[in-house]
Amino acid sequence: MTDTLSTAGGRTVLRMQRRLAHPQATVWRAITEPDHLAHWFPFTMELDLQPDGKITFLDQDGTPSGYGVVTELEPPRVFAFSWGDDLLRWELRPDGDGCLLTLHHTFDDRAGAASFAAGWHTCIEALDATLDGRTATLPRTMAEFAQLHEDRIALFGLDRGTIEETPNGWQIRFERQLTQPVDAVWTMLAGPTTPAPGEPPPPGFTTDPVPAGPTTACEPPRLLEYETPAADGRQAPGHIRWDLRNGTGDGARLVLIHAGSGGPEAERDTALAAWHDHIERLATRAATA
Repeated sequence: MTDTLSTAGGRTVLRMQRRLAHPQATVWRAITEPDHLAHWFPFTMELDLQPDGKITFLDQDGTPSGYGVVTELEPPRVFAFSWGDDLLRWELRPDGDGCLLTLHHTFDDRAGAASFAAGWHTCIEALDATLDGRTATLPRTMAEFAQLHEDRIALFGLDRGTIEETPNGWQIRFERQLTQPVDAVWTMLAGPTTPAPGEPPPPGFTTDPVPAGPTTACEPPRLLEYETPAADGRQAPGHIRWDLRNGTGDGARLVLIHAGSGGPEAERDTALAAWHDHIERLATRAATA
């Protein structure tokens, strides 16, 4: 089992490889024939299996949820297609009495990569179970899926923040996919409190190494901003913005920005580490809720 993340042409590429104990021809039918796809693929596919053939992806109630086109077809080796703006390429190679399946999923939303990887991992498990004649368990429980997601967050380094230099100073930025919806994450952060401008932010939005000044904006359950005043002449003043929006699946996407106006690099690096730890505690809480 191998999962990797890379960049090509400015887009993110998820590569997943699995060995299946089934002949290439058998797996080929399972990934290209709608009757087989229905047992493991997350949507029903209406598929015209030929180059440039059209694909319609249907929800469980039969409502179209997306469209695509067959972009590459080399039976029984390669099946590739678009799904909206995403590209998926399934490749099979013989491996002893089984075969090696490699999936390349190309997309723009890098922060959503762990969700995609956890979802495809679950789908491929269901594919394998179906080929074995076992009952496929799709989807997993929320707790199992959350653990898969968090494992891949760590594997791909998607928990890391960035530091950028701006005309007004440095800026720390985290973009982190979470496994609970926006309302639930907001409640974890704010509790029953809705601060008015000028009041202190709820503790869930703060971290000890960064002094918290007055709230400047609060729009539950999406946005909270506050100032970071200078402390003891050391910590430069700045601004914190918490932004929660809908992410991949049903989970919230957190974007945290800490804008500073200067100060020693050591204090900037301390803030980066503090926000990383704070967000990871929140993510763990969300994954185990």
